[in-house]
Amino acid sequence: MMYNDGFWGMNMIWWFLWVVMIFWIFATPYDIPGQRKRKTSSLDLLQNRFASSEITKEEYQDHKKILESNSLK
Repeated sequence: MMYNDGFWGMNMIWWFLWVVMIFWIFATPYDIPGQRKRKTSSLDLLQNRFASSEITKEEYQDHKKILESNSLK
């Protein structure tokens, strides 16, 4: 079979698409860049522990005061 360079342009487009798809599959991070989650702060962790009843209200308030005083420094 002879191709006679009749479809050379289309072959180049397909090769380009394959390279882009392989790069996209293997090289991009699993999280979508615009949708990345923010880092969990220590105050968020403390609120989660209080919400799940791991700590009491008094412990929550004490720890919160400590965290807020450390963040002001």
